[in-house]
Amino acid sequence: MSKVFLHLEGLTVFLGTLYFYSQFGSSWWLFLAFLLVPDLSMVGYAINKKMGGIIYNAGHTYVFPLVLIISSVLSNQAFLLSLSLIWLAHIGMDRTIGYGLKYPSDFKETHLQKV
Repeated sequence: MSKVFLHLEGLTVFLGTLYFYSQFGSSWWLFLAFLLVPDLSMVGYAINKKMGGIIYNAGHTYVFPLVLIISSVLSNQAFLLSLSLIWLAHIGMDRTIGYGLKYPSDFKETHLQKV
């Protein structure tokens, strides 16, 4: 049951960021162009599994895009706000379909599969 709630949480984040992005009025082309950029963090796995997990998790935790949202609003940086919403949408999308934060043992072991 906890796993279902984690997937619903991801879906809520994804849909919520889509809503706020649409209200903000940024380009949907920008959204599509940058939606998969956080997956570039997988290149850490070329070094080793532990480093891959660390770099991947840094790109897929809610912390950094939320801090970026706050700082972009405070500094009135519209482009950074757009990027941070896209980043947050990516994480929510990933969590919805079952991709979670990685354990150092293997790319396929995530916090969503351990629940």
